[in-house]
Amino acid sequence: MEELRVRSHPVLSVPDRERVRFYWKGMAVKARGGEMISSALFANGVRVFGHHQKDDAPVGMFCANGQCSQCLVLMDGIPVKSCMTPVEEGIHVEPMDGLPELPKIREVPESRKTEKIEVPVLILGGGPAGMSAALELGKAGVRCLLIDDKQDLGGKLVLQTHRFFGSIEAVYAGTRGIDIAKILENDLEEFSCVEVWTNSTALAVFSDNKVGILKDGKNYVLSEPEILLVTTGAREKSLVFKGNTLPGVYGAGAFQTLVNRDLVEASERLFIVGGGNVGLIVGYHALQAGIEVVGLIEAMTECGGYAVHRDKLVRSGVPVYTSHTIVSANGTDRVDSVTIAQIDSDLNVVPGTEKTFACDTILIAVGLDPVDEFYLKAKEYGMKVFAAGDAEEIAEASAAMFSGRIRGLEIARTLGVSSGSIPEDWYETMNILKSQPGPVRELDDSYYGKGVYPVFHCDQEIPCNPCTSVCPFNLITIDPGDIMKVPEYRENEQGKGCTGCGKCLVICPGLAITIVDGRKDTEFPTVSIPFEFSEERLEAGSLVTALDQEGTALGDFPVLAIRKAGKRKGTWIVKIQVPRGTSDRAAGIRVQDPEVTVPLDEPISRITDDTIVCRCERVTAGEVRSHIREGMTDMNEIKAATRSGMGSCGGKTCTPIIERLLAEEGHRDDYTENVKRPLFVEVPLGVFAGVKDK
Repeated sequence: MEELRVRSHPVLSVPDRERVRFYWKGMAVKARGGEMISSALFANGVRVFGHHQKDDAPVGMFCANGQCSQCLVLMDGIPVKSCMTPVEEGIHVEPMDGLPELPKIREVPESRKTEKIEVPVLILGGGPAGMSAALELGKAGVRCLLIDDKQDLGGKLVLQTHRFFGSIEAVYAGTRGIDIAKILENDLEEFSCVEVWTNSTALAVFSDNKVGILKDGKNYVLSEPEILLVTTGAREKSLVFKGNTLPGVYGAGAFQTLVNRDLVEASERLFIVGGGNVGLIVGYHALQAGIEVVGLIEAMTECGGYAVHRDKLVRSGVPVYTSHTIVSANGTDRVDSVTIAQIDSDLNVVPGTEKTFACDTILIAVGLDPVDEFYLKAKEYGMKVFAAGDAEEIAEASAAMFSGRIRGLEIARTLGVSSGSIPEDWYETMNILKSQPGPVRELDDSYYGKGVYPVFHCDQEIPCNPCTSVCPFNLITIDPGDIMKVPEYRENEQGKGCTGCGKCLVICPGLAITIVDGRKDTEFPTVSIPFEFSEERLEAGSLVTALDQEGTALGDFPVLAIRKAGKRKGTWIVKIQVPRGTSDRAAGIRVQDPEVTVPLDEPISRITDDTIVCRCERVTAGEVRSHIREGMTDMNEIKAATRSGMGSCGGKTCTPIIERLLAEEGHRDDYTENVKRPLFVEVPLGVFAGVKDK
């Protein structure tokens, strides 16, 4: 069977990795050395990883981040999370059908003593905030230990192929996330006082101010830090709807992991639920990987993400449905379609508005929750603890980097290593980077039609200014005191105007600038459009469909030329000829067949009304609601009655949903919260016993 791999990508290089062979259900299959078992299974067309012991329902991957248990498989007879376990030559992998048998122990294994370490600063999480904090501590000469549960540092940066917003000086604006991860990692290598443990997971914070760490996935270490910094990021929120546990329904972050990290063709045709930045960005990433995107729905009247992210998607040919919700995921063993419907101002489905679309994947991108368990527990035990990035407040990765820098300096001052004050404008910059999108502004078009000029398709206030730094004649300005303002174009004092160099096109993170050039032909000017898809999709002389900022087709126009955008990998400049009057509106080029986005003739409705609240224990909303109506308002009592929250994920997914059910039944504030699991993830008991070679 041919592997489902991304064969070409405009930004990412296909890695030349060693090929290994392993066995799935006794059949030999191939994988790329070092990739996770889940990615290897997806690459070999496997979507069902097992069947639940309670009702034999098919189970597949959901988070791909080690936070849940949906991807459990048996590796050589031992249950493992396939998204966190690398493939090895010759291993035998079987689906997790029901509960596994406990292995028989024939002799008492040899054990080792638990390693104990002391460190001035322990940083949990090697993403943008953690690495930025470690850099500031390294500059101050503070010895610190940075741990992360993945193979590579970077957190979500390693999944982000788009260019960053913000400012170039503060957060590398205009640079792709994957490249920022490498920059930060390389900078860390300069400081010998910063020690890094990858493949290592924080397990718990204890009352004696120690932190348990699973090092390299097999050795238990007790650390005693003087200061703890929590930069553990965020986890994706879940959503309850009919069919929500079918294989093929999973988080947007899981999709990015499969496609952008492992270059697996994770889907042929997908549908996205959620119009925040994550959902909008992932849709664009899918198009770059050659995957069809049927559409995106958002429950609110407007998408919550940046307008330029939305515009990138719609002007590529993907429809966005606001004031819509998902009704059901449809299929037997895996997703084969999705049903959506319009909702009214009270979020109720409007009867008769249901539409069903064929798809094999439904991505859930309905927001994030901070992974702040370690921070809260450390505060409870009186530890010196700081938080940065999403563990402190959900925001963009650019804000996480800056908050990490600030926390690093604050910690250095707390330790007495640094006596200098933190610049006041740092806090101001951090707050700006955390800002929600501002209002839409009317852009100046008074200079249109004069020779050659830029057209800005970014009319919403967001923190971004890289276009102002690359214009060789300083013709683009944004209020230097407020990078939330929209860009403006002005000829300079010498009367010098735009030359059409295109530098502003290729650095713009939103691809929201085009250049109109009527110097050769005033009636049919040339429009230069940034293009981040494979150049193989276009050729000079062909016709392409130009779309405006809202995704409306303007017509088919000839391609005059395609040129690479200097050294900026992944970006091309496509020149098309467009009639005057339309040229100023051309903002993008359609990259997928519009037939992809057409709904089926008849909407599909699932017969059952059961919706799963607890994925691990297969507990329905109806079961939980019936106990609430019987008088149960203690979540621990509901757990005892239904087993909700007792599964492998430790209640990370279902707890917020049960809280919503309590609120729906009139218990917004008068309920008792779940007792948190003492351990963050599951750990074999042999690890705590110090069993060697575990």
